[in-house]
Amino acid sequence: MSSTGEAPRRGADRVRVTSPAGIRLFDELHRRAAAMVDGFYSALPPYDQMPQSLVETDFARGTKLNVDLFFDYLRHGAEPSDEDTRELVEIAMERVRDGTPLPDVLDRYRLGATFLFERLRETAGPGELEALLDVSLTLMKYVTLVTARIAAAATQRSHDPRWELLERRRGIADALLTGQDPVEWANDPVIPVAEAFLVAVFRLCGTNGGPASALRHRVEAIPGVFLRLDAGGWTALIPLQPGDDGAGTLAGLTARLPAQQSGQAPPYWVGVGASRSRAEIPAMYAEARVLAELGRCLGRRDILCRRTQLQFEYTVAVSDAARPGLAAVLAPLDAQPMLAETLEVFVDSGFNQLATARQLNVHRNTVTYRLSRVNELTGLDPHRPADAMTLSAARLARRLESASFAP
Repeated sequence: MSSTGEAPRRGADRVRVTSPAGIRLFDELHRRAAAMVDGFYSALPPYDQMPQSLVETDFARGTKLNVDLFFDYLRHGAEPSDEDTRELVEIAMERVRDGTPLPDVLDRYRLGATFLFERLRETAGPGELEALLDVSLTLMKYVTLVTARIAAAATQRSHDPRWELLERRRGIADALLTGQDPVEWANDPVIPVAEAFLVAVFRLCGTNGGPASALRHRVEAIPGVFLRLDAGGWTALIPLQPGDDGAGTLAGLTARLPAQQSGQAPPYWVGVGASRSRAEIPAMYAEARVLAELGRCLGRRDILCRRTQLQFEYTVAVSDAARPGLAAVLAPLDAQPMLAETLEVFVDSGFNQLATARQLNVHRNTVTYRLSRVNELTGLDPHRPADAMTLSAARLARRLESASFAP
């Protein structure tokens, strides 16, 4: 006899819960499983290769649907219909469309089901543990059912010429970004490949996956664009017209971007640069990644990040060997937050003591004293140009390190 107060139906039959005690037990397991969804995608390796704002939205939505459908399956004993699983299949097809191999998409269902089942088992009481063991076969059947429907949908769409075209475009993007010549497509009348491109690297922020998807679709609609997703967002290769140094194409891209809400931090940043030939694309791609990450780590108000606007920041950012050491320069101020704040304001005000005093609402002599303490603790005098530059670089390096700078 099961702990739910009724014998589970095994074999070809499904567990079906009808007793009040059983319903209450599975309602509680359902509630706990749903609560475990938030954030646990970060524990599953496949998701570290996708933009987190998309993962957090799609994963949370898809996992909630899966949890709800599975527990409905337990309660009623009827397999989910094709319509019940339609949205799940569509979410999976979006990932395949983005270039995720179908085996990886299917494996996520196994990983997700295993993860949730193990977490529920670890926290289950004696009665709940017996109930979980009772439904393990049903869980396997459910995962098999859903993955079979996803595989069937992918097989049907693989014969769709539009999907083949998308796959070819992804191959071209990969070749261009890695410095290879997409020679087999170079003269393809269906997919023309330009000689020069504006390289635009998008870095996303937050969990606003819906708007992020809408933004990506706007960029995808640019004629001749090649798009490739990565862990932080995506990269767009936008063809340059003859005679365009990138300014015209950048203006066109800017016009497609949604208007930024006044007073709100940007939900994404775009590192941009013009590549005058295919051979220059990999180097410009590396530069644009750094610029986009600078926008994200520094929380810039301006969405577009260009090298000409971030020369000093770019120099510090690409100094991989020196950056951790620079960040450590300010460690002596960790126990002195007032001194650290004064230095921040002093640098931001253009090394102007009077402006610093006004902003902090203190006497100018107080600022002088605090800066002298900074000198004592760090060995660097904020009033000396060379030391001030080192302190500025250290401040920037610390911000990048704390924001997990990763171009």
